[in-house]
Amino acid sequence: MTLSHPATVGNSHDTIATYDAVRLLTEKLCLPLVTEDFVVQSMPDVSPTKWHLAHTSWFFETFLLKPYASGYIEFDRHFGYLFNSYYNAIGDRHCRQNRGQLSRPTVDQVYAYRAHIDEHMRRLLHAAVGTDLMDVLQPLFEIGIHHEQQHQELMLTDIKHVFWVNPLRPAYRPQKEHPLGSLPAANWISFDAGIREIGHQGSTFAFDNESPRHPEYVASFELASRLVTNKEFKNFIDDGGYDRPEFWLSQGWATVKAEEWRAPLYWIRDEKGWLNHTLSGLRPVVDQEPVSHVSLFEADAFARWAGTRLPTEAEWETAAADLDPTDGTFMESEKFHPSISIGSVGFEQMFGDLWQWTGSSYLAYPGYRPPAGALGEYNGKFMCNQFVLRGGSIATSRTHIRRTYRNFFPPDARWQFTGIRLARDL
Repeated sequence: MTLSHPATVGNSHDTIATYDAVRLLTEKLCLPLVTEDFVVQSMPDVSPTKWHLAHTSWFFETFLLKPYASGYIEFDRHFGYLFNSYYNAIGDRHCRQNRGQLSRPTVDQVYAYRAHIDEHMRRLLHAAVGTDLMDVLQPLFEIGIHHEQQHQELMLTDIKHVFWVNPLRPAYRPQKEHPLGSLPAANWISFDAGIREIGHQGSTFAFDNESPRHPEYVASFELASRLVTNKEFKNFIDDGGYDRPEFWLSQGWATVKAEEWRAPLYWIRDEKGWLNHTLSGLRPVVDQEPVSHVSLFEADAFARWAGTRLPTEAEWETAAADLDPTDGTFMESEKFHPSISIGSVGFEQMFGDLWQWTGSSYLAYPGYRPPAGALGEYNGKFMCNQFVLRGGSIATSRTHIRRTYRNFFPPDARWQFTGIRLARDL
């Protein structure tokens, strides 16, 4: 199943079709689950599936229906407190790490809430298209669509972690075989120094943190043609990578010791070798697949061990400038296609395989100003102690990926589909 949706916002039919397609996909992703799966929160970074279903509905209710739908009545006045995520301007909210303690509302009630929101959103969109109101609604609508796509990805990464902490190691879906083909050799692709234009510009959708487009000087560099593989990362492990402090940032080394990391998240070793917990359950680690579920600390340590470094986000965007973000794997089955060539310059796996750590701290672009109001809290307030990732993953919707997309996570985060692409100076 490809994660995608029709992206047209123009007439009433297209707008509602876009809305319905995204909302339906969210619920399709829940089909492999049973009721008990919807409630579990396996760590503070993970939210229960039930919470994702409700929160994405709360977003449309809060930012579109309550302000703009005439006569709209809330489904339940308590839901604003339960399903607000981090918007301080909206009001108080339930403690994030306690979301898994909510047995009520039930899963059925949350689905009824979604149906209530969907009915009123269709009415609002049908009435607004072709009027001045749509000029107001359209940017909010597009944020809501892309916000839900973000949570579709989180639903997959979160349920994977939920199943990981279960000793039974259940599978989210049956394993699907996809021939890997031959693994291309890793090459270095060179770029000359120069002033590069970085960031989003134009009328297509982008989050506020992708703007404004601005010039940056990028020194000459080389970028690896493909992602680091499991086999290459195993060589790092076998060479004592997790026991050698010279490769690690200070905070990373402290984290390795405190958390007793010995391998990427979801790897376990038995008498036959390494196993990997996937959305299809446990299976042997496949050497030619790109290593995934590594933190910034691990990615940076591997790069140092290899005598290289991580790219800056400006370097990554420079390399991706002529590539098509819709050309990629885009399969949440956790089977990768390293033999697929993307673009004309020889890069592999730039889009839709793994989010790729950069060495760039998540900071505002020059001239950035967060939007006014509660939506100003969407991205701007997180610009501290996080690093930028680029490229999208196998759990990211095809229409949600852009060259300028700036994902961001703390440097110890490992539960997302994160991988490594190396860079080096010329």
